[in-house]
Amino acid sequence: MSRTSRTSRRTALLSLPAAVLLALVPSTASAYPNPGTVTGSVVVHDPTMVRTSAGRYLLYATGGGLGFRSSTDRVAFSSGADAFTTKPGWWSSYATEAWAPDISYHGGKYLMYYAVSTFGSNRSAIGLAASTTGLPGSWTDYGTVYTSTTASDYNAIDPNLFVDDDGKWWLSFGSWWTGLKMIRIDPSTGKQLAGSTTRYSIASRPTGTKAVEAPFVVKRNGYYYLFASYDTCCNGTSSTYKVKVGRATSVTGPYYDKNGVALTNNGGTPVLESHGRYIGPGGQSVMADSDGDLIVYHYYDGNDNGTPKLGVNLLNWSSGWPVAY
Repeated sequence: MSRTSRTSRRTALLSLPAAVLLALVPSTASAYPNPGTVTGSVVVHDPTMVRTSAGRYLLYATGGGLGFRSSTDRVAFSSGADAFTTKPGWWSSYATEAWAPDISYHGGKYLMYYAVSTFGSNRSAIGLAASTTGLPGSWTDYGTVYTSTTASDYNAIDPNLFVDDDGKWWLSFGSWWTGLKMIRIDPSTGKQLAGSTTRYSIASRPTGTKAVEAPFVVKRNGYYYLFASYDTCCNGTSSTYKVKVGRATSVTGPYYDKNGVALTNNGGTPVLESHGRYIGPGGQSVMADSDGDLIVYHYYDGNDNGTPKLGVNLLNWSSGWPVAY
């Protein structure tokens, strides 16, 4: 879908009553929207994207020293060098590659939180880097922010920075184990605030599978919304990943889904699920763009041997819940 057609559809959707929009939340997988058209270098996992003041899109993703893509129109993406010319030495204590970056712009510089771990392990670390341009090779690494060990009941991966209206900084993270967590961050250091060391639980699946990960928090219309990836990624067309959401009146929760079920008790309202060739959407991030909010994610292409590819959809909030289109 071109940006022009996306905008036209967004205008049409915004004219609908909230009750009608709420009914548009898909009840069957076939009702989920396809991602918008993207071309070029679009093989990614766990994408995170920002738009610079000049209108250029910068995207980083899992793998190596954090893979880079860029675009001037949000359609054609080109690849570049990894974020880090030389991988920080401390990585070797946890793994050789970085995962699930989270890029944002605050205080005149780009910040990137990321995870270093190995698949299926909770011996993990969240790192932080900063750059004035956001471009590959420009990042200064500031080491670890938060860690977990094999003795921990949580996993320090999949970080997401949220800056609240009152200026407080929060970092959500987590995968499997006892679910998704949140800590307070010191804006002056980008690391945990020394005077506030509580680790909040914001989502979990206490019965059945523990599979919830990749938190992402935004605030819209007075509510905090927690997006997360549920079930299993990274298995090509056998992946069962899906994106769900809950909302809260406090950033630390409790978060509830549309049916009033707590996200700490297996709750979550679907946002995107597998449909057609688009298998296992997840690893999502959300960004505000000139034509609305975007959900940026990966999926496994059923028409291309399950290759992980970039998905981008607009979100409509008129019903009080995010609806992808």
